[in-house]
Amino acid sequence: MDNNKGFFSRKWVLRLSSLILAIMLFAYVNGSKSGFLRQTTRGSNNSALMSNKSATIKMPLDITIDNSKYVVTGYPQYVKVKITGPSALVTTTTNTQNFKVYVNLGKLGPGKHQVPIKTSGLNSELKATVVPKDINVRIQQRRTVNMKVTVRVNSRNLADGYQVGRARADVSNVQVTGAQDQVSRVSRVVAYVVVPRDAKSTLERQVTLQALDKNGQILNVSIVPTTTNVTVPINSKNGDDDSSSSSSSGTDDESASNSSSGKKVQTGSSSSSIGNNTNDNTSSTESSSSQS
Repeated sequence: MDNNKGFFSRKWVLRLSSLILAIMLFAYVNGSKSGFLRQTTRGSNNSALMSNKSATIKMPLDITIDNSKYVVTGYPQYVKVKITGPSALVTTTTNTQNFKVYVNLGKLGPGKHQVPIKTSGLNSELKATVVPKDINVRIQQRRTVNMKVTVRVNSRNLADGYQVGRARADVSNVQVTGAQDQVSRVSRVVAYVVVPRDAKSTLERQVTLQALDKNGQILNVSIVPTTTNVTVPINSKNGDDDSSSSSSSGTDDESASNSSSGKKVQTGSSSSSIGNNTNDNTSSTESSSSQS
């Protein structure tokens, strides 16, 4: 007993024991602190992932209707959609835009209607608000008519000494389709060709057809086919009279506009009269020569 008491009462034993206890206490405290930091960091990351976020996306508006029977007008091409929800979902949806914004008109008939805009394909955790919420549309019967193609040639820039002949299009008739009120206003379908100044031989162009009303305004209709190839003969005014006469008759539509701008355009009748005057002058010259 005395020996044991003597052993633990020695100073170096007490110092060693104190050092060991201090090391163990330091290790315990340090480990607890690291664990606490890990839990805190994990908790903050989870909070960041679970936090809510909002974003506004510009989306195309789909119209659901029987396109073979009806035409819809008055709706915007794009609408804005504000989505709110978990940050990760909002970011993913904004990048992919993997949902649909639409208006269902399948059960509606001709007339004016106010309809709500809906969404589909969004995650259930997201909330969507569409701007505008409702739109006004007009549903009309689809109508199709057949119309002839008229070629109009603008030759104002044509160089002096040249004239255009009868322009020809490779398409003579087209189908015009659209809303009933638009189709009923179509006065003519035009292939419009502008002749460049340096044109001195037959000109060929592929042009887009336009449906015009009586005032020359372009109408919102569909034309099938949409384009045509136009051939415009260009002749020298010094050529034979027959070609000049036939050439001029093809540009009657442009005669009035060209005359008002100061450019001389020969019509069929004017070509003939010019030819007759030329012959008379020639005869007079020959007569004068013979008298001499």
